Parts: sequence; structure tokens; C-alpha cells
Amino acid sequence: MISVKAPGKLYIAGEYAVVETGQPAILVALDQFVYVNLEKSNDLGSIISKQYKENSLYWKREGNQIIFDNRDNPFHYILSAINLVEEYAQSLGKKMEFYHLKIDSELDSPDGKKYGLGSSAAVTVATIKALSEFYELNLSKEHLFKLASIAHLNVQGNGSLGDIAASVYGGWIAYHSFDKEWLKVAQRSYTISELLDLNWPNLKVTQLTPPDNLNLLIGWTGSPASTSHLVDAVALHKANNQNKYNQFLENSWKCIDTMITGFKENSLSKIQESLIYNRELLRNLASLSSVEIETPLLTKFITSAEKFGGAAKTSGAGGGDCGIVLIDKSMNVEPLFAYWKENGIVPLSLHVYQD
Repeated sequence: MISVKAPGKLYIAGEYAVVETGQPAILVALDQFVYVNLEKSNDLGSIISKQYKENSLYWKREGNQIIFDNRDNPFHYILSAINLVEEYAQSLGKKMEFYHLKIDSELDSPDGKKYGLGSSAAVTVATIKALSEFYELNLSKEHLFKLASIAHLNVQGNGSLGDIAASVYGGWIAYHSFDKEWLKVAQRSYTISELLDLNWPNLKVTQLTPPDNLNLLIGWTGSPASTSHLVDAVALHKANNQNKYNQFLENSWKCIDTMITGFKENSLSKIQESLIYNRELLRNLASLSSVEIETPLLTKFITSAEKFGGAAKTSGAGGGDCGIVLIDKSMNVEPLFAYWKENGIVPLSLHVYQD
């Protein structure tokens, strides 16, 4: 039995801009996980998830190709990961086997609420980790990231892949988005093995060390947003406001660069100032694009945190889901949590996960 896990994530800053090539963002990996267990079998394979018990998927092989009994299923990211890893494994001369995959996730609440913690990225990463161990591929973190990014893009088609980076590398990271148009072209010209060894234009992942006095608080405001729909909506409007959009990208890059400096200088105040500025940039983008990034409840979340000396903003695409607060560890935050609960905001007891 092979057992692996991959953490969820939250964006700290740099959202929306990071979908563009070379743009930076800062993320954290969280101590809530997707778990994948893999057990070798003889003549039948399966994918079973605690979250989708009624949609268990069974498969056979015709030669080396996997044939599914039922394609109407919720396992698109898992299947994409399986197909990609097996193609790579075959190119290395590995013999294809049967196996049972069992999936479990802590990234949604027990009653199925989605917290926006990157479950699709984490399940993609965890599936590839399990298959890498099964087929003895010895993937580096860079190669794991690249495989998971390809598998994820093959399903979703857009996004920055920062959530993949956070799930692979763990901890606090600065992530610079690679050129996804280059990757589309490269996939037609190179084998998977060659793709993994190429330098991907603009890709950069840097581990960050937070100041000792930095405390990260997370609150969930409900009404989960569709990241793809929100990102697509912003993309639709940017063509009509190209100059303003380019200014947003330039300002976001400077903001995240200053925040990274704050981490390097161990300066909570500089990090907080950058977070506040990033919030303003996102509010301006929302106004420009007619997209609701900061809902009224998220605004209430942010202003309440500021009264306690914290810096706060939306996390990820916004439109609901989570808000984050960066605050000094010396501050008593229990009254803040009490205020959140009174106003329908759920404090999430999550912590940064170091791999």
C-alpha cells in the first residue's frame, strides 16, 4: 500500500495578475490535505473517493491504455493525472499495472462546503505522487510541479497554477507564473520527458520565511466562487481597458516584489502595507471589470480585522470564500473571532504546512 498526501493552499497576494506570464504571487500551503492510497491489483482498477461514494469508477486495460466503464464522473483531474503519468512512465520503459486508488479530502467541510483551498490542485498533486512512487519514477519537486501543471491545464484550460506550486513545495512561497502559451506549443513538439527537463519561460518558485511575529488568520464567508468564471470575466473586460489593465499588472508586480522584500527583511509592517495595497489594486480591478471580488461580507471581515491592527484582504478569486488577515502574534484575536461568528464568518483553524 502506498499512502501520500498533498496540502491545500491559500493565496496571500497577487491574484488575477498571476494568470499573466511572469507575474508573481505569494501563497501558503495549509495543514489540510488530500490523501491518496494506492494498492496494486491484478485485472481491474478503481478510483474510489469518500466524497463521491456513489461515483466509484472502475477500469480495465486494452494493451497499455486504460478503458473506463463510466466517463460521467467527478474524477477529471485524477484521470488527467493518471493518463499523463502513465504516458511518462511508459516512455521510461515501465510496465503498466492495475491498482486501486482511494481518495479522501480534508479540504471541504464534512457537509460538503467548499472552502476554496485548492482541492483540484491538491488531488492532482497527490495522485501524481502516488503513481510516481508506484512506478518508481523518483520525481523531483520541479518535475512533480510540471506534470501536475500539465494535467491540471489539460482539464481546466486556464489559471496560474500557483495552487499547484503551493501544494508541491509547501510553506510560504513566491511564485512567478510561466508562459502557458509556450507550453501549449511545446506539448506538440516535445515528449513529456523532454518537457520536464526544459526550462519553462518565466517559471520561478522561491521559498519564503515569514517573520516570527506574523500570525495568519483565515475566515470563510460562504458563497464559494468559481475561480474559472471570475478569471474569465476579468479577461473579457481587459481587452476593452488594456492600458488600465497593464497598469494593474505593473502595480501588482511592484506590490508583490515589495512584499517579498518584506519577507527577506523579516518586516511584518512592510508585508502588511503591501497586503493593504494589493487589496486596493484588486478593488480597482473589480471596478474596472464589473466583477464582484470583494463581497459585502468580505468587506466587513476586512474592516473588522483592521480595527484589531491587522492587514486583511480577499484570498484567491474572491466573490466569497476566504479572507485572510496578517496580524502580530502578540494581539489577542479571540474578540475578533467572536465578531466574525456573530456575523456569519467562520474562523478556520488552519496553519501553514511545511513539507
